[in-house]
Amino acid sequence: MSQQLSEQELVRRESLKKLRDLGINPYPQALYPVNALSKDIKANYEEGKKVIIAGRLMSRRIQGKASFAELQDSEGRIQVYFNRDEICPGDDSTLYNEVYKKLLDIGDFVGIEGVLFKTQVGEISVRVTNFSLLSKSLKPLPLPKTDSEGKVHDAFTDPEQRYRQRYADLVVNPHVKDVFVKRTRLFNAMREFFNTRGYMEVETPVLQPIPGGAAARPFVTHHNALDIPLYMRIANELYLKRLIVGGFEGVYEFSKNFRNEGMDRTHNPEFTAMEIYVAYKDYHWMMEFTEQLLEHCALAVNGTTKATFDGKEIDFKAPYNRVTMRQSIIDFTGFDIAGKSEEELKSWCIQNGIEVDDTMGKGKLIDEIFGEKCEGNYIQPTFIIDYPKEMSPLCKEHRDDPSLTERFELMVCGKEIANAYTELNDPIDQKERFEHQLELAQKGDVEATEFIDYDFLRALEYGMPPTSGLGIGIDRLVMFLTNNPSIQEVLFFPQMKPEKQGLILSDAEKTILDIVKSKSKIDLSELKNAAGLSGKQWDKGMKGLNKNGLIRVEMEGDQKYCVLQD
Repeated sequence: MSQQLSEQELVRRESLKKLRDLGINPYPQALYPVNALSKDIKANYEEGKKVIIAGRLMSRRIQGKASFAELQDSEGRIQVYFNRDEICPGDDSTLYNEVYKKLLDIGDFVGIEGVLFKTQVGEISVRVTNFSLLSKSLKPLPLPKTDSEGKVHDAFTDPEQRYRQRYADLVVNPHVKDVFVKRTRLFNAMREFFNTRGYMEVETPVLQPIPGGAAARPFVTHHNALDIPLYMRIANELYLKRLIVGGFEGVYEFSKNFRNEGMDRTHNPEFTAMEIYVAYKDYHWMMEFTEQLLEHCALAVNGTTKATFDGKEIDFKAPYNRVTMRQSIIDFTGFDIAGKSEEELKSWCIQNGIEVDDTMGKGKLIDEIFGEKCEGNYIQPTFIIDYPKEMSPLCKEHRDDPSLTERFELMVCGKEIANAYTELNDPIDQKERFEHQLELAQKGDVEATEFIDYDFLRALEYGMPPTSGLGIGIDRLVMFLTNNPSIQEVLFFPQMKPEKQGLILSDAEKTILDIVKSKSKIDLSELKNAAGLSGKQWDKGMKGLNKNGLIRVEMEGDQKYCVLQD
């Protein structure tokens, strides 16, 4: 079925044809010799300097033979001034009168040669001496409109549309680009911090025969040539530890991980993690290392150790407070988990409104208690340390208490952003921990591993030096550093349900429907005035919406109202 085009889309396609009829290629192949960007022009202004710039045409104010417009490039916007007599010095004024005034549209990419000058009000501008169409835009940008009172209408703010059409979001909402610029700064800052200390960036497999290194449900695929199932990586931990066995003293990786689990404001099935492993270190050293790392990153991203998230000011300046998990639970519940049996823990959870089921072992029950009663209270960066052994199958036993492990998680604004261990390097102990996880999986714990990675155990049998490892959720850290409460805001292309191929509405239909949606019920005369459409557009728009069952008109006395169709 052919796509139904809006009125504006039809007009733009007609302009495309006319451009070609004039011998103008609307999608030229040749290099365009850009030599300046808007930001640099403004920062290093030189009167009369010749420049070549390129970008999207974002606004125009045509006044006869002269026109001011705005061009948006990768660094911002700059004003450009078109004058017919300068662009068309001879008798043929087609380039200005036809091409520029009638056949170009907002959103088109154009290249401009010109000279820098300042307007009477002091705005830095480019006086155009020649211009070229570089790419014709066939779909109108969802640009907001500002009325005479300064109120903004039709802003492109619907999250689902913004995430699906991130390309349009980046164009019309410039602040969105700033988030991703800061995301890249974070990666660069981490790499600088690790590289200056001599640690090596590596790559490990995304497709793995055994999904290990975390408690999570994997995505499953199939390798046709080998005729075996493979799993999308849930973590890269076990491969990085193999490299420590192989003699690397410090390795790190920014990895794309995949977990076949729920989606919400802080979870996406595809996410980015950073993991680093350093030989001859323990979790005490790693806590200090993490503090220094995050202080360095906050400064690199925002120029300060402080960040605002959800109305709360966070300070990433080291050092951070340290609290044992046992003490945290005592502080917020008065309940001491030390020495408690699985039945005692389960009974306490039930009495205190925490949901439990038969698949939960001691570790999962303690994790639920902490998550429900304690986690949300930690706003400033805080290390929660010394986790019960049942919660940490890859972590070394605590040197002072065999019921605990040498593990910490870093909490910020009630969320975990880092997880670290003194790594378990005893192959016999590790095998027993894997076997315990297998028992939990057989009980029905969907997050417990169903596999024993015998190759990893073999690697440990060759000997792994004392090692500490750290994992950081990059997406969540970006959320905190850019004040974004949703993970979808810090991912260019978050996972979403398939887009419904619904009706394609005309511009008039969209205008009417948007007004009705904002009111739910509106007097028909008021709706017509608010829509501001011509009589023909109004009739066609109302007819189309009625035909497709999107609205209906109701009578109340002598008054007609338009309402959304159920």
